[in-house]
Amino acid sequence: MTLVYFILILGLTVFIHELGHFIFAKKNGVYCYEFSLGMGPKLFSFRRKNDETLYCLRLLPIGGYVQMAGEEIEEDKNIPKEKQMQSKSVFQRFTIVVAGAFNNFILGIVLLFLIGLFYGSPETKPYVKTVDTNYNAYKVNIREGDLIKEVNGNKVSTIDDVLLEFQLVKKGSSIKFVLEDKNGKEKNVSVKPTKVTSEDGVDSYIYGIGLTNEINKGFISSVKYSFVKFGSIYRSMFKVIGNLFTGNLGLDSLSGPVGIYNVVGEQSKMGFENVIYLCAYISINVGFINLIPFPAFDGGRALFLIIEKIRRKPVSQKVENIIHSAGFVMLMILIVVITINDIIRLF
Repeated sequence: MTLVYFILILGLTVFIHELGHFIFAKKNGVYCYEFSLGMGPKLFSFRRKNDETLYCLRLLPIGGYVQMAGEEIEEDKNIPKEKQMQSKSVFQRFTIVVAGAFNNFILGIVLLFLIGLFYGSPETKPYVKTVDTNYNAYKVNIREGDLIKEVNGNKVSTIDDVLLEFQLVKKGSSIKFVLEDKNGKEKNVSVKPTKVTSEDGVDSYIYGIGLTNEINKGFISSVKYSFVKFGSIYRSMFKVIGNLFTGNLGLDSLSGPVGIYNVVGEQSKMGFENVIYLCAYISINVGFINLIPFPAFDGGRALFLIIEKIRRKPVSQKVENIIHSAGFVMLMILIVVITINDIIRLF
C-alpha cells in the first residue's frame, strides 16, 4: 500500500500541476505537442479528435510535463507563429507559467477542507493543553489554556509556527515564550529544558508542554481550517527556505523521493486521513518550491518575464535557456545529495 499511496500522491500532485500549465496554454492559444504524466519510456498514449496534443502515461511516476511550441526554442517553422508561446503577451505567458503552482495550492486547500469536513478540523491556534508538573514549564508559571503568542521573539499564530520554532532551537537551549492566559493577561517566561537520557544512551530535552489537540466539527470550521492551515504551511516553508540559506538548517532537513516514500509508509500506518494530509502538504510544497525565482523553476521563468516587462524587451532566448539549463544541473546535483542523505537515514 505504501507504493500505491506513493504513486497516487505524486501522480495526483504532478497531474494537477501540469494540468494548470496545460489549461492556460490551451486557453491562450498555445500549440501543445504533448501532455505527459510520468517520465521515461511511454506506456500508453492517445490523441483526441481535433486536438494536436499527444496524451501520454510514462513508466516512472516521478514527474510530468507539458511540451509547448516556442517554449524552449525561438521558432518552430512547422507551427504558426501566433500559436507559439513566445508570440503571446507577457501577461499571457506569466499566467501559463504560474498556473501549475496555483493549481497545487487549490488542490492543497481542497484536501484540507475535505479532512475538516469528514474527520473534523484540528485546532490551529497554539493553546497549551498540558503542563507536566515535573518539568520547568510548570515551574515558570505556564498553565493549561495559555495561548502562545511568541517563541524566541518570533510571533506565532498557529501550532505549525510553534513547532517550527521548536525545531530551530539548538538542543538544550532555553526557549523564551510570550503567552496570554485565560484572563487575557500577557506573561513573558523562559523555559530551560530537562535533559533525559534513555536506556540506550540517547539524550533528549523535555520542556514539559503539550499543545492542544481539539477537533472542531462543521462546514464553517472546515473552510476556516483549510485556509488557516494553508497559510500556516506556506509560512513554514518560507521560513525553512530562509533558514537553509542562513545555515540554521542543513540539507538533512530536506527529503527527496526516497524520503517521501518513507514518510508515506509511516503516515499510511496512522490512517487514511494522514495520507490525505500528506498529499495536501506535498502539493502545497510543490507549488511553493516552483514559485521560487530560481532557474529551471516556474518562478525562475516568471522572473525573466518580469524582467522583460521592465526592460520592454525579452531576454535573449539563448541566454535564458543556458541559465535554465545550468539551474537544472544544479537541481539534479542537489537531488542526488538529498537522495543519498535519505538512503543513509533509512539505515
